Amino acid sequence: MATRQTRALGKIAVAPSVVFLLMWMAIPLAMTIWFSFLRYNLLDPNPACSLLTPGQLLDEANRCMAGWSNYKYFLTDPAFFRAMSNSLILVGWVLVISIVGGTLLALLLDQPFWGRGVVRIMMIAPFLVMPTVSALVWKNMMMNPVSGFLAYISKTLGLQPIDWFAHYPITAVVIMVAWQWVPFATLILLTSLQSLDEEQKEAAEMDGTPPLSYFWYIVLPHLIRPMTVVILIETIFLLNVFAEIYVTGTGGRAGNLPFLVYQYGLVSNDIGGASAGGIIAVILANIVAFFLMRMIGKNLEA
Repeated sequence: MATRQTRALGKIAVAPSVVFLLMWMAIPLAMTIWFSFLRYNLLDPNPACSLLTPGQLLDEANRCMAGWSNYKYFLTDPAFFRAMSNSLILVGWVLVISIVGGTLLALLLDQPFWGRGVVRIMMIAPFLVMPTVSALVWKNMMMNPVSGFLAYISKTLGLQPIDWFAHYPITAVVIMVAWQWVPFATLILLTSLQSLDEEQKEAAEMDGTPPLSYFWYIVLPHLIRPMTVVILIETIFLLNVFAEIYVTGTGGRAGNLPFLVYQYGLVSNDIGGASAGGIIAVILANIVAFFLMRMIGKNLEA
């Protein structure tokens, strides 16, 4: 009886938070779905559509209800396929750089050397920088073709400086985003390396195992699970990259799906089309998360 009363009181105590969270998520999602079926543009707003009254929404002229036309227009827009391609390129390359670079840095930071604690803090620092600040630093101080650090190195070596954002916009965005996410992968993989069985290390040293064989047969299998976690978390966040593209002005050639939704909503003022694009982006992100969760589940069961 006491257990039942405790559970009942616990549910009552948690109920306000659960209701608040559901409202926090459900109301914006419901409004986005609703506006995705409306023919609503901020440059030519229709008061009948904004009032959302059933009698005015279903008028004879059909001025408000767009049906599935917003979704059809968004999916058949040539910019959609370019945005999807850029999103996949961005996510794929950043994941490769994060996993490879994070593994190498984790192996390096796992070795004992003087000042290791300071180096670890410095390695994690880029992950704490805001994306907008990171984009401004890379745009003005690193990749500027006139006064940037990379331009200075090129001139020192007698090479022509590269205008990254004009000629290689996607590569520039990948470098900026990877610079922030490599420390995250390093932190997760370094933590996993520190939990490696000491007996295995000692046995490998006593047997004279070559470094590559030691990494391939002992370290890498131990890192598979944290790698899948890194891939899941980074993929979810990388699908929402926006600040780096917006701040550097590379949306014309390196624009991804979130940037396309921004163009629909705040550049073209097409609220209906932007809402449809947002719903499509949510569906695609959930599909990716579903398969990633299944992959992680299989690795955890193995």
